[in-house]
Amino acid sequence: MEKRVYIAVTNDLITDNRVHKVAQSLLKSNAEVILLGAKKYQNMLVGKRQYATKRFAMIFKKSFLFYAEYNIRLFLFLLFRKFDIIVANDLDTLLASYCASLLRRKKIVYDSHEFFTEVPELVNRKFPRRVWLLIEKLILPHIQFAYTVSESIANTYQKLYNIEMKVVKNFPLYNYGSNDSIETKNGQNQILYQGALNVGRGLEQMIDAMQFIENVHFKIIGDGDLINKLKNQVKEKKLENKVSFKGRIPFQELTIETQKANLGIALEENIGLNYYYALPNKLFDYIQSGVPVLVSPFPEMQKIVNKYEIGTVYDHKEPKMLAKKINEIFRLKNRYQKWKNNTRKAAKELCWEKEEKILIDIYTKAGLKF
Repeated sequence: MEKRVYIAVTNDLITDNRVHKVAQSLLKSNAEVILLGAKKYQNMLVGKRQYATKRFAMIFKKSFLFYAEYNIRLFLFLLFRKFDIIVANDLDTLLASYCASLLRRKKIVYDSHEFFTEVPELVNRKFPRRVWLLIEKLILPHIQFAYTVSESIANTYQKLYNIEMKVVKNFPLYNYGSNDSIETKNGQNQILYQGALNVGRGLEQMIDAMQFIENVHFKIIGDGDLINKLKNQVKEKKLENKVSFKGRIPFQELTIETQKANLGIALEENIGLNYYYALPNKLFDYIQSGVPVLVSPFPEMQKIVNKYEIGTVYDHKEPKMLAKKINEIFRLKNRYQKWKNNTRKAAKELCWEKEEKILIDIYTKAGLKF
């Protein structure tokens, strides 16, 4: 009899490429894989996939009520369904997943996409952070199978809770492709940001810097809490011709958009250990698309950029200084071309096909047969 694996996440499944890759990898064990998410604001279709999907229609769309409702729905769902393994993605699905696994005497695997209690949205909010920390402290020491996205986060969890946490980096599938010219068809260089539009991503500074950057277009792909503020900022600075918002797009389309870019940015600010230890998937999407990068000088990102020589790190967020740095990147064409050429080697090494081996080992120990 084939085993059944539920993978729980609180997003709407549309843009989450990590859980998609995990689900596809687990299909290699001949398990029945069902991805569980939440249907919130948009009615975008999940699309045809090799595994089953289910999204809970949520009454509450945000705040603690959303997380409470989701965990209650998830717990009740798991309580009355047959399954062999529940995969909890991040702390916001762990409580329901752990309780259900305990009552049903089933295996649980924890996939930590980030250092959840150190995200900027929680760092300065004492009560919500205490609640999440309590859940973490009560449950994590009892989790046998766990993995996360970077060595820094794994080491921190090991020190805090004395647990073994493996590292499965958020690399994309190998699909190297690049825009071979430094300039796009309309003669402009294109800077790309992809990801959540939330606090601490350096987006406000980047928009301000566009006032001092010539012959460059800044494209923003994603959605989040800052979307209206950022759009108003663009309007106030009269930058509508230099900055555009693409919105949320399915991850299947993201590669096409990324390959149009000439520079990818990951300019997170140092507000909480989650960003400081970040190894964001956008960095590897840029690499896989042959796009040099400009990133914050944080340990995990800096290690990748310096090792493969695929871009540069930059700490100064003052708009004129940031603009000067970006103008320099495009002006020094020989150096830029070297970075671009180096992305090919980096893409071969930093791909999901290699990380998948670690993932398969974890799930083999959890009871799946590959």
